[in-house]
Amino acid sequence: MPELVLYAETMYISPYVFSSHVALREKGVAFDVVDVPLIRGAHLQPDYASASVTGRVPSLQHGDFRLAESSAIAEYLEELFPPPKYTRLLPESIRDRARARQVMAWLRSDLGALRDERSTITMFYRFRLNGLSPHARKDTDRLVRVAEQLIPTGQGPLFGEWTLVDAELAFMLHRLILNGEPLPERIVAYASTQWTRPSVREFVEHPRPRTVPDLYWAFSGTPRPQLA
Repeated sequence: MPELVLYAETMYISPYVFSSHVALREKGVAFDVVDVPLIRGAHLQPDYASASVTGRVPSLQHGDFRLAESSAIAEYLEELFPPPKYTRLLPESIRDRARARQVMAWLRSDLGALRDERSTITMFYRFRLNGLSPHARKDTDRLVRVAEQLIPTGQGPLFGEWTLVDAELAFMLHRLILNGEPLPERIVAYASTQWTRPSVREFVEHPRPRTVPDLYWAFSGTPRPQLA
């Protein structure tokens, strides 16, 4: 089997790198990690952009094949290392798989105001944040509605056994939980349970720069908030 290499951003705050890192750990396969300093534009360099086609991070190298986009990486790993020999990333039934893909696509494409105002940098570094705007509050209400509809009685997982969508939904919910935003008890219990999974903890506890590099704020295009 050719060596697997995950190209990840150096800050370890990307929800997309999180997804791919968790997926690889859950499959239990060996892989190396190469850090790509996005804030220095490393992903725009011709060698990276050409190999990954879209120039996005993360990307996965498998032999002479390079694939970007975390959702595509998850699908590729699920077919390359299929269950039941390897941990399942997507639900077994066709309808549950479709629902999981729906939720994963929604988490990537919607809730823009919430993602902006409670960006992942605020999950791992403490800032003094303003209250949520009306737009972000509407996003929060929609996230809560979807979570309440999907989470079964108790603490989950969503489809009877753990799948990657559990980790991704918990990551989104922790944008709020880690910033002290109130959520229904059942949702907090679900997200907190998912947050204890070893593959998730490995990413959450990965070493990060002690302070946010100045280049990050220019790269992200967001104003620098005050430290808490």
